[in-house]
Amino acid sequence: MKIDFRKEGKYLPHTWSTCVGAGRACEGLRAEWQRQLKEAVKECGFRYIRFHGLFAEDMFPINDELESHSYNWYYIDQLYDALLEIGIRPIVELGFMPPALASGEGTCFWWKGNITPPKDYDQWKDLVYHLTKHLVERYGLDEVKQWYFEVWNEPNLHGFWHGTKSQYFKLYEVSVEAIKAVHKDLKVGGPATSNFVPDERFDTEVEDVSKQMTHKVEDIDSLSWKGVWIQDFLKFCEEIGLPVDFVSTHPYPTDFALDGNKVTAGRSRHVDAVYEDITWLKKQIAASAYPDVEIHLTEWSSSPSSRDYSHDTLAEAAYIVRSNLKCSGMMDSLSYWVFTDIFEERGGGPEPFHGGFGLITMHGIKKSSYYAYKMLHQLGEWELERDENSIVTKDENGKVKALFYHYPKEMNMTIPMVTYGDDTPVDAYMNMGTDQAVQLVLEHTKKNAVFCLEVVDDASSPFTVWRKMGKPKNLTREMEKTLKSLEHRKLFFYADDEGKVEISFIMKPWEIAFLSEQ
Repeated sequence: MKIDFRKEGKYLPHTWSTCVGAGRACEGLRAEWQRQLKEAVKECGFRYIRFHGLFAEDMFPINDELESHSYNWYYIDQLYDALLEIGIRPIVELGFMPPALASGEGTCFWWKGNITPPKDYDQWKDLVYHLTKHLVERYGLDEVKQWYFEVWNEPNLHGFWHGTKSQYFKLYEVSVEAIKAVHKDLKVGGPATSNFVPDERFDTEVEDVSKQMTHKVEDIDSLSWKGVWIQDFLKFCEEIGLPVDFVSTHPYPTDFALDGNKVTAGRSRHVDAVYEDITWLKKQIAASAYPDVEIHLTEWSSSPSSRDYSHDTLAEAAYIVRSNLKCSGMMDSLSYWVFTDIFEERGGGPEPFHGGFGLITMHGIKKSSYYAYKMLHQLGEWELERDENSIVTKDENGKVKALFYHYPKEMNMTIPMVTYGDDTPVDAYMNMGTDQAVQLVLEHTKKNAVFCLEVVDDASSPFTVWRKMGKPKNLTREMEKTLKSLEHRKLFFYADDEGKVEISFIMKPWEIAFLSEQ
């Protein structure tokens, strides 16, 4: 690739930095969680954060000690105060159901978030109204107008909603009415549904697992995939005149289906599945009564499993870079799920590296995936050129910022889900592919400028080094220090007197690399 650095380029939206996920609200009150988030915001530029459990029992939103219950926003205030001080805003996920308002006892996760509809929708509406009113009074209307309110999480799944599609639509209706009663410009959206499917399992009022198709075919990419509840949701809102400020859903490139023996089978789709899903989504929105709404994909990763070894590998970094660059500019956010392994849906992580969703481990060790987001954030605002494996930009100061990745051609699917503890599949795909020669010529840069290439490789992967340590379940301080201090390989290049520089290096499969003018 040869680039004349005098060209203007086109604007590059940094949608990868819009939002990142976290586990649950109460985890956000911990010092280490906040310390990790502060560093991630500083280095990766995340501007919003979304998590479950705002109305969970451990956030004590309702004080029912008296005969008539009252609201208690203390813990929510402590959390939101901390977020704003760190420099990040919330996407306010409204859920789960406070037990005092719940119609049943169904729960999810070890911390038992109640997932039943409200026994009285007016009570839910009152809760949402008073929360919103309090947030505006505490933080100011101008601030809260920049937030997003998302109604529930993945209500199409029985594991998150013991109700029907119609009951969720009713929940959205009363939530919108409550929020807009505080101020019409506050932003509300949904339906926050789970990953795309190639069958009719979600076409009726409740999930019908008998309609699942992915366990019946060898090639799941031969099926036609679609979003969940998107058209029905937009049609419902149109028919009764409800506002929709943004559409949200979760385009994980996987599917979990029950096979003929009622055993859950997790399968990964092809590497461009997320791009195709977003393309489908944009077409549906464009054809709806809400063609200009924002699109927030409020959960995404290589898989929706918190025990997937692939999350810990170098390959996850290459997948993140490839997918974000492929989909850049198509949506308003593609929120990685999640920033930290301080994440307890299944309880605490059993080992330092257990396939957790996080970019950072419980101990504060930055995985290779963390550097994918750090490098994406460091890209300039103006795109000069891109090809199949790289993008070259310049920043507001006119300096070169380029990002390279090597997602091997032999891997035409998303990196597969791997049960934590199983090294064999990890070794198999990490050994795929061949080295890739990279050559880049930049002309008319600054005369005699110095360029640094930082390479995130397997030698600097803390997961790989931990495995070489013998996979200790509990780290000594010295082990932790070693894993936190791993350094990336660096190469330097120099422009000549005419501002021409030739960048030439070899990338091994799964590596990512960042070139910056010093």
